[in-house]
Amino acid sequence: MTTNPLIKPFRVDVPQADLDDLRERLARTRWPEPETVQDWGQGVPLKSAQALVQYWSEQYDWRRCEAAFNRYEQWTTEIDGVSIHFLHVRSRHENATPMLLTHGWPGAVLEFFKVIEPLTDPTAHGGSADEAFHLVIPTLPGYGFSGKPADQGWSIEKIAQAWAELMARLGYTRYLAQGGDWGAAVTTALGAMRPPGLRSIHVNLPMVMPRDPVAEPTPAELAMLMAMQDYAEWDSGYAHQQSTRPQTLGYGLADSPVGQAMWIFEKFHRWTDSDGDPLKVLSYDQMLDIITLYWLTNSAASSGRLYWESYKKGFFAVPLDLPVGCSIFPKELYRAPRSFAERCMSQIIYWGEPEKGGHFAALEQPAVFVNELRGWARCLPAGEGA
Repeated sequence: MTTNPLIKPFRVDVPQADLDDLRERLARTRWPEPETVQDWGQGVPLKSAQALVQYWSEQYDWRRCEAAFNRYEQWTTEIDGVSIHFLHVRSRHENATPMLLTHGWPGAVLEFFKVIEPLTDPTAHGGSADEAFHLVIPTLPGYGFSGKPADQGWSIEKIAQAWAELMARLGYTRYLAQGGDWGAAVTTALGAMRPPGLRSIHVNLPMVMPRDPVAEPTPAELAMLMAMQDYAEWDSGYAHQQSTRPQTLGYGLADSPVGQAMWIFEKFHRWTDSDGDPLKVLSYDQMLDIITLYWLTNSAASSGRLYWESYKKGFFAVPLDLPVGCSIFPKELYRAPRSFAERCMSQIIYWGEPEKGGHFAALEQPAVFVNELRGWARCLPAGEGA
């Protein structure tokens, strides 16, 4: 519980009329003709799209997801005019270490639901009491149940400042921070700021791209550079649209649940460690929980504006002078080489390279993700944890 008057309790309670409207819209879907290729090369294949939407319309239960949200203490607090929604899950272990977890796009706090219990109650999940964490899991501005900024300026740096304020309001004077995707960018910005109380950060998408051309790259460095080139040529169309015209995109996605679904479903295909079949690692329910959250909160345009604010600045290396942990999952957008990381991170205390997992690490491989965070926390210098 919290006694800070700036923090208000929150509970998810979506009106039934919104769920009825969703079903009615799904029933009226106008489909395009099939793709002219035999794979996902032109985007989500028609049969895959129709199968997902059929499940969404006939079997999916949002109330189950809503109940999962409401298992945890949720709060909102206004920071710089924007309401920030967050989960605050305290461990039963008295000396647990506070940790901030930040999601990305097209993600949500839902990504972390399967790691909450192992991280807060490790003794019930193969760990020891000294591996316990108090978790603060905020929703990015413009996403989910957080408010939508009405003005420009909510860049990753401003979000990092908001997160520092959030942790201060909660009374945490020593804490850790972790993130992937935009969450990694925000966590890196937080590490660069190094606000009072922040002891270490962990990222599973390290921001290590050098700004200057790399002469004679090593094989690992060349592999990352080639992955980034492939991403720019074949996989970044969504990012260019969201970073240049998020409002135009928003009209279509705000009006069509199938449009919103496919905008995200494609990324579950492309970015998971699943051999091209996301159903090997994620269920329809897991994917549709996130898709439905975007739909019900009408977050297509507002989430896309984070790209407009920060994408053009690039994801280049940022000097970090605090203890840093990195986990390099095999099917991430790129595998950051340690040599690049060492150029910008002066204190790498943990470097993990799990055997499986992709961009949505906590969602795809929760047990592996938990082990990576425990490994990082064990490497903290004495006195840097709790």
